[in-house]
Parts: sequence; structure tokens; C-alpha cells
Amino acid sequence: MEGPQIEDGAQPYSSMAGKLDAKLLQALDVMGFTSMTPVQQRVLTELPNWRSDCLVQAKTGTGKTLAFLLPVLHCLLQGHAPPKGQVGILIITPTRELAQQIAKSCDQLTSQLAQKLECHIAVGGTARQSAHSRFMKGSPSLLVATPGRLKDYLSDESTAEKLSNIKTLILDEADTMLETGFIADIKKILQLIPPKSTGWQGMCFSATVPPKVKDVISIVLKQGYSNISTIQKNETPTHERVPQYHVLIPGVAETFNALAALLNLEIKNNAKIIVFGVTANMVALFARAFSQGLTPLKVFEIHSRLSQNARTRTTTQFKEADSGIMFASDVIGRGMDFPNVDLVVQVGLPPNGEQYVHRVGRTARAGNDGRAIILLTQAESFFMKVNRHLPIKPHPDTDKINEDASACADAVNNAMYEVDEETKQRAYSSYIGFFAGSGLLKQVRLDKPGLVQLANELAVKGMACPEPPPMDKKVIGKMGLKGVPGFNYSSGGDLRGGNAARARPRERSKSKHRDALSPGAGRRDQRGGIDKNREAQNGGGRGGGRGGRGGRRGRGGKKGPASS
Repeated sequence: MEGPQIEDGAQPYSSMAGKLDAKLLQALDVMGFTSMTPVQQRVLTELPNWRSDCLVQAKTGTGKTLAFLLPVLHCLLQGHAPPKGQVGILIITPTRELAQQIAKSCDQLTSQLAQKLECHIAVGGTARQSAHSRFMKGSPSLLVATPGRLKDYLSDESTAEKLSNIKTLILDEADTMLETGFIADIKKILQLIPPKSTGWQGMCFSATVPPKVKDVISIVLKQGYSNISTIQKNETPTHERVPQYHVLIPGVAETFNALAALLNLEIKNNAKIIVFGVTANMVALFARAFSQGLTPLKVFEIHSRLSQNARTRTTTQFKEADSGIMFASDVIGRGMDFPNVDLVVQVGLPPNGEQYVHRVGRTARAGNDGRAIILLTQAESFFMKVNRHLPIKPHPDTDKINEDASACADAVNNAMYEVDEETKQRAYSSYIGFFAGSGLLKQVRLDKPGLVQLANELAVKGMACPEPPPMDKKVIGKMGLKGVPGFNYSSGGDLRGGNAARARPRERSKSKHRDALSPGAGRRDQRGGIDKNREAQNGGGRGGGRGGRGGRRGRGGKKGPASS
């Protein structure tokens, strides 16, 4: 686990001698943690007692995990434990990766105990039978779970029995948990566990606390709960160590060239970089293309389209790497610790302002410096206007990046020639799904035909496709785009298309480019006017969740960030 953010004047853990269990203090010493972060200090010193309900708000990368693990583990060890074999501490978290990270921290904190304390994980995307068997045969004191798999566990009577005496319920990244796609699961879980009246402790931790959290807080926390925030009322939730910049490019067709130019410029001073894309399938395309010699750094890839084993392996490898570029979806957008990340790049619109903040939080951790850059088209620049509280400034080298993008065009095209057409098709489809499934079309000054035209431009000019990738009529219908002109319909359900789609791109003619991007698709002037409606942020979040599955299912299921 990466060390937390320490500030000047921090209180040493040694000051907790006689208050915090000696074996936990010994483990902290072994882990190399000598001083408390502000959120850890305030939780450990300001709560009426460590069994108190609390809502805690702190910036990402400030040590929230230890802030909730230390007090609840202490109480468990001091006699506030259920009967043997029963779960005492239930931790619900939005993603598998974050669940694994929390469990690892728990194992490290309990490593000095004479008798092993079992911390189990229940997450989707893994072999349910083997994990469930271990859980039922074992003696789990803690369970770290994602909502879907936890609801599954609780729906089984014999499994739920092991969760019938919980002492503490922790919602980690509470705002994410309550996004559309999670709220129903959380409410169902709260119906399936023992009622609040049985006396269990509730703890909610998050970097941001939007109004929607309050409905569930009234169930999880009892009246009079402690409210702790290490973020000042008018303070931006992103860390002051992170200078944040935007790079505006003329249009979506320049996305890949501009990203190549930006990374070429930035890797001179940054060796470990995370690049976030708008959908899982677009992330996959980034990774394939940049693996073809576009960067001297090793390329990593993580998103929901990969198996859980591949995601776990990639997470471990990138944590241990001294350098590299990780192309990622929001599956690692919150809470994940990757040591020494110098730079976070976001390509395209984030789901909302809050998720932008969490992504930025992947850098400048453990006292290190970091930078954050967002790459947007001119049409997407409204994001800065509806998020004026974010300290995003123009990148000082924007002009150079746009100039260098032209010089990168040949290298990017050559790289794209080596990427299979199916990967491109899925990226193209998910890009359409991202915008079609959200309230963003009005914000970027597009109608539906204009969206198809824009996506075709991205595919032909940006991805080096010989023509717009073929789309299945059923998928188009699910996106709400039935009858919209500009699509290249697939024949016989083959999403890879006919001979034209598989032809060597070097042999295509310029006329095919012109045909693919013929006028009359209804595109509006992207540079004209800006709608300041702040609902764009929330609409973007919904589009992001569905868009990531656009390659196969159009809008896809209503899953939350765990499947990003």
C-alpha cells in the first residue's frame, strides 16, 4: 500500500500508544507509517468514541482507508466482535480493484496479531463458487464487497446468516455508491442486513458529498452522527499539489494525433502516466494503437472488457513499475493507489465534475507532486464553464501540441493500420453510445445526424478506417438512432463488415474518405454558443456508464462505475 499524504505538523502514530491497539501500532511501524494524515488524525481524535456513526469527507489520496480501518479493527480486537465465524465489519466499495486494495491494507494492519484475522472479498467478475466456498468454510471477521455480489450473498439464507451480527457497516466512496446503478443495490442490501435498530455502527467516507447521498445517510447513520471534513467550504476538492491544465483541439478527428503529441511532450518530465478514456472500448483502442511504437514507455491497459485476472495482473504490474502509460476506464477512477504517478491525462468529457476530481486524485499521492491534463475538443470546452470551481488553466504549450499533432499524423495512421477492425468498430460504436445515451448532444451543439457524422469523421480521419465501421441495426435502434442517416449498416450481423472494411487501409482512395464524410448529415456548428445548463455533468455520467457498452449493446445495462 502506498503511503498516505502527510502534512507539516502531522501527529505521530506513537501519540496513540495506550489508545490504539499495540499490535496495530506495531503493524503501522512495519508498514513504514509514522505520522497520521489529517483525516486519520481527525477521525482518531475527534469522534466521541470509535463506535460512533460518522460522515467523513476528505480529498482522494489522503489516507481514508486507514482512517476507517484503524478504529474499527481496534474495536473488534477489544471485544466488540460477533460470535466466531460471523462477519463483524462489512465494507462496501464500488469497484473490485478498490475492494482488493482495502483487503490488502487490512491484512497488513493485522499482520502482527498472534491469531490471524480473516478478511474476505466478495466481488463480481471472479469465480463466485470458489470465493463463496472459502467464505462459508472460513471464519471471516471482515468482508469487503462490491454491491452486486454482496446483494447476491445476502439473498442466500445460509450466507446471510454469517452477516446477521455485523457491528460496523462502512460505505467507502459513498457518492459513487449512490450513483444510478448502485442506489437500488444499496437500498436492497440495507433491507437484507439487520436493521439499524440492532445497533451497528455506520461510517460513510467520500471525497465529495452530493445531495443524493442524504437519502441513504438517514438509514446508515443515526441522528447526531459526527460530520468530519478536511476540505474547506470554498476549497476545490482536488489536491493543491496538482496543477491542472486543458488542451483544446479543433475537432474530434485530431484526438489521436493530439494525444500522441501531448504524450511526446509530457514524457520528457513524466515517467508514469495514467490516461483515462470515455469508454472501455475506446480505452482498448488507445492501448492497441499506442502499443504500435507511438510511445517509448511500456503500455498497460485496464477496463471492464478485460477478465478479472487480467485486471488484477495489470494493477499489480503498474503499481510495481517505475514507468509506463496505463490506458484506463473509470474502473480505477476512484480510490486506487498507484505509487509515483506523475501525470493524469483525461481524453474527452468525464462523466461529471466529481469523477474528474477522483481521476485527478490518482496523482500527487503520498506527498509527491503531480500534474493533470484534460484533452477536449472546442465543442467540449463547456466542461470548464460548468465546473468553474475546478482550477483548470490553459496548457502553456497548447499551440505547440496542436502543431506537433500534424507531425504525428503519419505515425498514428501507421499504428492504426495495425489495429484490427473489430477493436475500431467497438470504439466507434461506444463513442456514439456515449453521446446518444446522455444529455450531452445539446451541449456539444449536435443533433443525431450530426453525431453520426462526427463519429464517422473520428473513424475515418482519426482511426484510419477505410469507411465508417459497420453497425448492427438492432444496436442502432437500442441507441435511439433508428432511421438516422450516415450509418454503414452491417450485413448478416457481421460487425466487421465486408471486403471494404477489411481491405488494407493503404490501398483506399481519397474519394472513399470524401464519401464517408459527405455533407448533409445535419451537423451543427460546434463552435457556436454554449449551453450553461449544469445538468450536462449528470447527463454525462449516465452516458458514460452506458456508452462503455455501446460496442455490443447500444446503451447497455444500467450498471454503475464498477463496470466502467
